[in-house]
Amino acid sequence: MMGAARVLEISQPTVSALVARLERENGAELFFRRGRRLELTPLGTQLLEVTHRLFELEHEAEELLKTGSGLTRGLLRVSAVGPFNVMPILATFLNRYPGMRVRMNVGDSREVVKRILSYNSDVGVLVHAEQDPRLHLLPLRKQPIVIMAPKDHPLARKKSVRLRDLDGQSLIMREPGSTTRSVLEKALAAAGVRVRTPIEIGSRESIREAVAAGIGLGAVSQIAFIPDARVVALPIDDADVRTHSHIICLNERRSTRVISAFLLEAQAFAERLVRPATDGAKRRTRMAS
Repeated sequence: MMGAARVLEISQPTVSALVARLERENGAELFFRRGRRLELTPLGTQLLEVTHRLFELEHEAEELLKTGSGLTRGLLRVSAVGPFNVMPILATFLNRYPGMRVRMNVGDSREVVKRILSYNSDVGVLVHAEQDPRLHLLPLRKQPIVIMAPKDHPLARKKSVRLRDLDGQSLIMREPGSTTRSVLEKALAAAGVRVRTPIEIGSRESIREAVAAGIGLGAVSQIAFIPDARVVALPIDDADVRTHSHIICLNERRSTRVISAFLLEAQAFAERLVRPATDGAKRRTRMAS
């Protein structure tokens, strides 16, 4: 209630009285009261989702009136599991719409999905396909996973590794819920490879530092590997171990002006990634004929 009072710029007792009146007049219970703690009832949660949509429609109406026929100003809220996929898209988006502002936060996959479903972010960037009927998914690209090793590690002398090369090795893992971790663990299990996990770390940068310090090997998407003189990146050559990045948004909001404009830029980005490979295949076909 205190947070609501600050946002509304009224006193907390006034907010409590308004909520009590709303419940009384409608014969509904919106909150469970546990001492000083308040918890939304199932009905309260449903009402919260409805009000979120109302606020979004109000915001969209305001932006429409301000911008007229062009997307000249506004705010795009982005959540991503990392910066590597989204930054090129944001660069073209902001170049096309220089009056727009972007507010971005980085978190794990569960946090990104939660922010989208709670209307706290407009678009999200994941490295897996989230199976939720409320979400619209736009595939971006597939990303091979590479193994990071300290430069003085025996495997560092190789140009690539096979999964069985990792058997018995210490492998630094991301936190549970990480898509990179999940994909690699499934590949290792399918190959009958067992590794030790001396430490779990929640960021790519920290994993790189742990690898450089000699704590163990690490795994990261090839696109997210930052060259470092202390560490080498080794492709996995005997298995297709990769993640697949996606843009997500709420299905019901995909046609809003700001989100649809961003999705168009993301689609164009995905098509540019495919086009060079397609053009190369066509050239090879012409040469062969």
